[in-house]
Amino acid sequence: MDCNYRRLCQTWSLPGCLHTFCGNATRWSSARSVYICHCSSGYARNGFLEEAMDFFHRMSERNVISWTSVVAAYTTHGHSEEALALFCEMQRSGIQGNQITFASVLPAFADLGTLEYGKEIHEDIVRRGYQSNVFVGSALVDMYVKCWSTEDARKVFDRMPKKNVVTWNAMTAGYVQNGNIDEALKLFENMPEKNIISWTSVISGYVKNGHFHEAIELFQKMHMTALKPNSVTYASILPACGNLAALGHGKEFHKDIVKSGFEDDVFVGNGLIDMYTKCGSIEDALKVFGEMPSRNVVSWTTMVVGYAVHGYGKEALQLFGDMQKWGMQPNHVTFVGVLSACCNAGLVDDGRWYFDCMIRDYNITPAMKHYCCMVDLLGRAGHLDEARDFIKKMPISPDAALWGSLLSACRIHNNIELGEYVAKQLFDSEPNNPAHYVLLSNIYAAAGKWDDVQNVRRLMKERKVERIPGCSWIEVNNQVYVFRVADRSHPQTPEIYAELDILFGQIKEVGYIPNINFVLHDVEEEQKEHFVGHHSEKLAIAFGLLNTSPGIPIRIVKNLRVCADCHSAIRFISKIVVREIVIRDANRFHHFNDGRCSCGDYW
Repeated sequence: MDCNYRRLCQTWSLPGCLHTFCGNATRWSSARSVYICHCSSGYARNGFLEEAMDFFHRMSERNVISWTSVVAAYTTHGHSEEALALFCEMQRSGIQGNQITFASVLPAFADLGTLEYGKEIHEDIVRRGYQSNVFVGSALVDMYVKCWSTEDARKVFDRMPKKNVVTWNAMTAGYVQNGNIDEALKLFENMPEKNIISWTSVISGYVKNGHFHEAIELFQKMHMTALKPNSVTYASILPACGNLAALGHGKEFHKDIVKSGFEDDVFVGNGLIDMYTKCGSIEDALKVFGEMPSRNVVSWTTMVVGYAVHGYGKEALQLFGDMQKWGMQPNHVTFVGVLSACCNAGLVDDGRWYFDCMIRDYNITPAMKHYCCMVDLLGRAGHLDEARDFIKKMPISPDAALWGSLLSACRIHNNIELGEYVAKQLFDSEPNNPAHYVLLSNIYAAAGKWDDVQNVRRLMKERKVERIPGCSWIEVNNQVYVFRVADRSHPQTPEIYAELDILFGQIKEVGYIPNINFVLHDVEEEQKEHFVGHHSEKLAIAFGLLNTSPGIPIRIVKNLRVCADCHSAIRFISKIVVREIVIRDANRFHHFNDGRCSCGDYW
């Protein structure tokens, strides 16, 4: 009777049945304390913590099993402080923990990040001779990893006589967490056994450290094994597609997600929205958003930000209004998206209102990103004096990103005096950032102050600051191709340049005039056109036209802000070739279609 009843209490997951059995247990007289112990354990295993503690407190005698049961339950369900309090109370009562007790309580130390106390427990474990136990050792490795002490974790790992897949995964996760992807990969390759957590950990590590190609390759390699990706695996790989603008891979993974039944997972759904947004397909992002059975604040925020970076300001604000109607509380990231939407669409009055609304109605203290959005909004719209006054009234010191936004506005509106002042702030705070020098140089060039242009370039040379070369990439048939300025490394170089020559001839006939304002004045006019004509995004477009079917949109990513000449040329090209051309530059998306751009030439 006792053995069967214990098994029922430990494994039964139907609350009603568990309550019935345990209700009867309180009325049975024989071995009542034994049944109460089993009921406490049963409730604990099923997450009914109040009921478990109720039976726990009824016990006339408590042993290490009953204590361990409730400690493990509180740890498992995220109540780490309560778990540690119970563990300390157990020790004060004179009950000595066993191997299972220590393996159960160590995750609580890991969750709270209490490294000092964790080390004390480690010493106790060594004194009792439990360090060689694989479960205790794995828990120690995990604790040190989560307390950011990878070195201590590795010492425990290396001394363990026996390791299981949990141990290997914990140590690998430690190196991933600290950005040491090479060491994580070494461990991964030497694992005697790998499970889906092993693969997901390294894939996630690649993505977090910017190795997007490697992440996709590893995911594809995993697909050739018998293991099936879970929702966490898919949520981990989708950002790699987004950052590479690898829409083909992203759509393949989306199909697999649907086949695997994870399309209703909110985290996977959020990942899909973000991926499609970054790949330039706002329509697909909106479709995923609309089909999600449940959405959280991240879902709404990701869609608002998506509209914002694509230049659809009014749609972003409308969606934000819908978010409020649904009773979803926006957070600080949501308001970054809202303010960015106002900025990219030139909605100055709306931006001012939402900034005040964030503080007044939602009690959100503005962070640097919010201030940066406001300076960008005001500066880009030509309110440079108001932007400067706004900065003076800020309760926090402006950072380089904020000054950079104002310097960009000075370039747009040719404000030399303010531009020189802002550039000085940037040269002092970020003397090695070439973008600041280039912006000031362009301000001078637009004003025809060529001596000042030369002085800026001379300063760059003295400080050994080198310009970041323009770079664009395009995905064709699930392969990403990279182009640089005047690139001639591609096997199709002759065809690419021939295609460009044809395109330039065609767009000049319909009104295109090369913008050579920022090319040095002592260069011949024809040579100036050559400089701007071979920018990386133009080469990528020519390649895309040569290697994709008519009517297929061309999607390109550029590492820098698209220049005025390329923006003008691509508008004309989109009309000539009857294609949508989507460019994701360092700041935003540009959708070119039929000779127009989604930004309305406001960027």
